[in-house]
Amino acid sequence: MLPYGRQSIDSDDVAAVTAVLGSDWLTTGPAVTRFESDLSARSGGHGVVAVTSGTAALHVAYAAAGVGPGDDVVASPLTFVATASAAALLGARVVFADVAPDTGNLDPDAAKAALTPATKVISGVDYAGHPIDAAPLREIAHDAGALLLEDAAHSVGGRWQGRPVGDLADLTTLSFFPTKNLTTAEGGAVVSPSDELVAGARAFRNHGLVRDRDALRFPDEGPWHQEVHAFGLNYRLPDVLAALGSSQLTRLDAFTARRAQIHARYDAALADVAEVRTPSRREGAEPAWHLYPLRVLDGRRRELFEFLRGRGIGVQVNYVPAYWHPVFADLGYERGLCPVAEEYYRRQISLPLFPALADDDVDRVSSLVREFFGYGS
Repeated sequence: MLPYGRQSIDSDDVAAVTAVLGSDWLTTGPAVTRFESDLSARSGGHGVVAVTSGTAALHVAYAAAGVGPGDDVVASPLTFVATASAAALLGARVVFADVAPDTGNLDPDAAKAALTPATKVISGVDYAGHPIDAAPLREIAHDAGALLLEDAAHSVGGRWQGRPVGDLADLTTLSFFPTKNLTTAEGGAVVSPSDELVAGARAFRNHGLVRDRDALRFPDEGPWHQEVHAFGLNYRLPDVLAALGSSQLTRLDAFTARRAQIHARYDAALADVAEVRTPSRREGAEPAWHLYPLRVLDGRRRELFEFLRGRGIGVQVNYVPAYWHPVFADLGYERGLCPVAEEYYRRQISLPLFPALADDDVDRVSSLVREFFGYGS
């Protein structure tokens, strides 16, 4: 089975991890500090907090933003459920807003219409690797006294209007799952230009522990003294995984370029197939493509999915709208809430896309899609 995504590991990655295994630090050590610094250099030079997953990054970011009971978070539904569930776990109400029909990203007009007096954060998702339309979303958020969060799980290494992902929003969350654009096996990060938000993220990542002598609220018991002023969790990324991340970052440009080549090859091969729509790219976008989200226009998405799976092509669908999950249905969310996102989902199928994918495999997948719709190779 040809997978839809796969990690790209080489001997340098293995050596980086092995070196940490022979060191004095397996976690909370210098490899984490280096990884955060390396990520900062690729994310606008801002503060970075490495965590254990993309979901942890969302949870940490919302906590740093002060999201809690009585707050609303406006979010895109065309995403993995964590974009919404991480806010709900903190007690917030998620208000879903529809997406743009071309990119599948949060539509600024829909986000503005979804605002309430309780809105604390607007969360846009870089669907498939295409950056959000950050300027209007940021303006809408700030005018409402809210923050803009960019869920950039798909787009580390991407750029929008000349600015890198990580430099577009008040909070940016990254994911380093194996199928993503770089990997730490499991891992994620929070990026922010705000020192206050970075400090909040660091505290929540580490149980909320306070060790600064000037900040202690009770008499100092000795060198071991530490306090918890607000609850947090253990979301610390180990040095072993951080070392893998730093090694992977040295090849991020090559990964991004190869993904773009594969993307363009699919585009060219499927351009004349009237029954599908190839992914859109807006002017000013330099996507770090994570997915190739083909849309099937004739209602035969499931048939194509099963046809390709039956021939060893590991296609996927990304994603069931977040509020379709029973956990949200049980809270009163109903289908039909975001019709553009629902129609996008009904048509979407992700073709294989990862740096090691050979041109011959791209051509084989394309030929099978063409065959399904009755086109010659």
